[in-house]
Amino acid sequence: MMGVRIPHLLIFVRLAILSTVALLAFTVLCNFMVARATNDALYSNLSKLPYNQVGVLLGTSKYSRLGGFNDHYRLRLEAAFQLYKAGKIDYILISGDNSTRFYDEPSTIRRDLLKKGIPAERIYRDYAGFRTLDSVLRAHHVFDLDSFTIISQAPHNKRALYIAMNHDIDAIAYNAGEGYNIDISNKAREMLARVLAVLEVHFLNTGPKFLGPTIEIGVTPPT
Repeated sequence: MMGVRIPHLLIFVRLAILSTVALLAFTVLCNFMVARATNDALYSNLSKLPYNQVGVLLGTSKYSRLGGFNDHYRLRLEAAFQLYKAGKIDYILISGDNSTRFYDEPSTIRRDLLKKGIPAERIYRDYAGFRTLDSVLRAHHVFDLDSFTIISQAPHNKRALYIAMNHDIDAIAYNAGEGYNIDISNKAREMLARVLAVLEVHFLNTGPKFLGPTIEIGVTPPT
């Protein structure tokens, strides 16, 4: 009996190893594709950043999963404020998660932007930016934007740009800085998220969870 089982076990092990290698190779390929395609549209130098009417500020939680404040949140708000004050954008579209009445990223971010001195009439909220793909595609389809500046951390910006570029959206991105929240788990999640982005863009044709009536920034009163 043992002589029969061992060959089957070896076949299983070999298949498992091959599958693992294939998945790793595909993950590396997807990350390479995203990074290579988006490098020229990323900016960290404010003075070199081209003007766009609207900056799309990608939402995140104000507080870290590990406790305390989320440094990514602070840096994104500071970046949006700097772009507005420097005349690089005229409006800020906050796109974040408002999936329950107990969690409202856009409104929390709006309150903190108002405290920084950005006028209320210059701030719009997208409550259905549940994830990056929704934020990017809704900015185009719901808020009628053919071009805009994405505001987030560099790794996140690359994925958002990749989604935009593959939907014929003329987007650029401003890197808000990494701060103190980056760790191995964040990097691993981003690597896997890029795999999903490639699959959704090229194979699944995934759209946003919700669309809705057009909101024209600068014409329609802020949401």
